[in-house]
Amino acid sequence: MRKTQAFLLSLLLLLNFCGQPARQPDEVRLRLAIDPGNITPINYNSQEALQIINLLYQSLLTVDLEDNTLKPGLASAFPEVERKDSLTFFHYQLRPEAEWSDGSPVTAQDVAFTLKVLKAPFIRNESIRSQVEFIQDIQLDASDPKKFTLVCQGFTPEMQLLTGDFFILPAYLLDPQGSLSAIPFTALSQADSTQYNTAHTRAVAARCNKLGSPDSKDILQGSAGYRLAEWATGQHVVLKRKDNWWGKNTGHAASYLNANPEQINFQIIPDNTTALLALKNAQLDVLDNIPVNEFEQLQQDGNFLKNYELHTPQGYDLIYAAINTRKARFRDKRTRQAIAHLMDVNGMIRVSQQSYATPTVGPIPPDRKDFYHPQLQPRPYSPEQAVTLLKAAGWIQEQNGWYRNLNGQREDLRIELLYRAGNTMYEQMALVFQQHAAKAGIPVSLQPLEGNVYNQKIEQLDYDMHFRGISGNPFVFNFKPLFHTSFAGPGGFNTTGFGTPESDQLLNQINETESETDKARQLHRLQEIIQEEAAFVPLYFRKEKIAIHSRFTNTRVSGVRPYYDLSSFMLKP
Repeated sequence: MRKTQAFLLSLLLLLNFCGQPARQPDEVRLRLAIDPGNITPINYNSQEALQIINLLYQSLLTVDLEDNTLKPGLASAFPEVERKDSLTFFHYQLRPEAEWSDGSPVTAQDVAFTLKVLKAPFIRNESIRSQVEFIQDIQLDASDPKKFTLVCQGFTPEMQLLTGDFFILPAYLLDPQGSLSAIPFTALSQADSTQYNTAHTRAVAARCNKLGSPDSKDILQGSAGYRLAEWATGQHVVLKRKDNWWGKNTGHAASYLNANPEQINFQIIPDNTTALLALKNAQLDVLDNIPVNEFEQLQQDGNFLKNYELHTPQGYDLIYAAINTRKARFRDKRTRQAIAHLMDVNGMIRVSQQSYATPTVGPIPPDRKDFYHPQLQPRPYSPEQAVTLLKAAGWIQEQNGWYRNLNGQREDLRIELLYRAGNTMYEQMALVFQQHAAKAGIPVSLQPLEGNVYNQKIEQLDYDMHFRGISGNPFVFNFKPLFHTSFAGPGGFNTTGFGTPESDQLLNQINETESETDKARQLHRLQEIIQEEAAFVPLYFRKEKIAIHSRFTNTRVSGVRPYYDLSSFMLKP
């Protein structure tokens, strides 16, 4: 039966690779778990789409995965910052070499056009619009078409990153008549801008809303080193390197503004087993997010290791448990602390990640030693301490569990644990927690849910406890949406209801503090409060598990998504 199954997988794989563009010697082939669906730089909603967009478009600033540092991208340097009263001015200069696919220069007008597109209420930009709300205006320099100033309300140290963290669009392709250039930037920030919803602006909106679909290849062109060559929905997306791309003429910056492989071929393979078979058959050059057991097997496969290198960079994806403080039985923090003592983090790592994870005391990555709390220790797994805390919170133990009287009514301590269906990691973690909670007399029912239902229940705050992961990075530490009480309503990111007056004040200070010493002190205290409140329970940061064909060098493997720089790959001599 196993041989038959392997044969069928091989046949399916062979059929999947038929009808593809001829494989180029200087080509990188890798797997996408899902079809990107829409690769618009205006309103993308998946990591798969973002990975492709990064090869087509550029932002003012970029991340160099060689050393995980911010570098100027389309901008020739980091902006000069000027503060006046309640406003902050970020003065930018674009690279003189930067140009679009048709050879025309990237100018400040393109930046202004992009911001108007991201602000316009008649364009589908919901996922990006909030990220640029703090930008109040853009001022163009009459003497230099590549110079401009962003006018921002207030100031936080992270604004420098945020002012450069959106993809710049070519106005000549999306607005050839210059319809948006006549609209004041500030008008689009106002609640009522319907007067600008004209036939001309609707035409621009139609192009922008079409951008990123499989039939938008003629306008899906940015300033980066690649262009979309082919997109077969559900099968593959192929990018081709531009001829004479301008990035190679930028001097030192050319070391990270790359476009090395002639072709990049994204294979859409939803099934993990099929993806691993393609890797072993050398039909893929790169595979990430490899399941733990399969990764361990690859490490022992001598024939595989002759052609591939395996990498395990420390990632910035945090896995955590959330307890709903709005439920009456979880309002006392001693109850939540007791539940946290029943989470055997090391045991969860063993069964779901083996050694490919790092326990954490908070949402700060442990490799950020300046901000990670040096004295705080992870809460130990201890049923004894859990029992002591439950009794202190007023729970009474009986043969079948725990109960207490609340407002004259009996309240039983039970937990419904939600997690995403089909995710083996969460399923294994849930079983570990269920077993340990049972030893302490707390019944836990497991509720795996499909993605949309799972997200909906959490957004509606209809849950007891859930496991989840969030993607982070080593640059930004704005935790206000996760923990501030102003984000604790329905639909807000603070789904646990976490928050105290002190933590709210700290979150505001962290965003405003310029001193690294003060920020470290504030983040240390925030981590203490998070552990004490035990509503948001940080568990561990995952290590990534990646295989890359050894014929490539300069791969720049990193813990920052997408974990490697495809544009930098070079064939070994």
